[in-house]
Amino acid sequence: MEDLFRLMRSVEADRAAALREFSDLLIAHALAEEAKVYPALKRYKKIDDDEVEHGEEEHEEGNKALLELLEVDEVGSEEWDEKLEELVQAVTHHADEEERTILNGARESVAMERREELGDAFLEERERQLKAGCGALDNVRDIVGS
Repeated sequence: MEDLFRLMRSVEADRAAALREFSDLLIAHALAEEAKVYPALKRYKKIDDDEVEHGEEEHEEGNKALLELLEVDEVGSEEWDEKLEELVQAVTHHADEEERTILNGARESVAMERREELGDAFLEERERQLKAGCGALDNVRDIVGS
């Protein structure tokens, strides 16, 4: 995702294409995680349910920031740069917190075999979402509106 952020900032890159790819990846990630990983992790004592719920809230924040960027009319405009920075901050913050809290909790309390199963389920769902074009503007609007 960091590579896509760099492309979305670069005047030499196809910023709109980078945003489309990023949108698909971000939405697929959140949907797969919330469908296949988070519910399973809530069953473990060392993983705080509040942290998992906070992760879901941060997905919502990232989705809203993504939608705001997708709705900017002019790629590379001042508004584009502002909305891109808001998206970068939301996603970076979420990734940092998730790695330190939810994922470390899983490493401490979930057996490797089960983590591998959850990883496989995540990848399968993510791929399904990507094939469905989950990052399309109308779908992101529906997700944010729900």
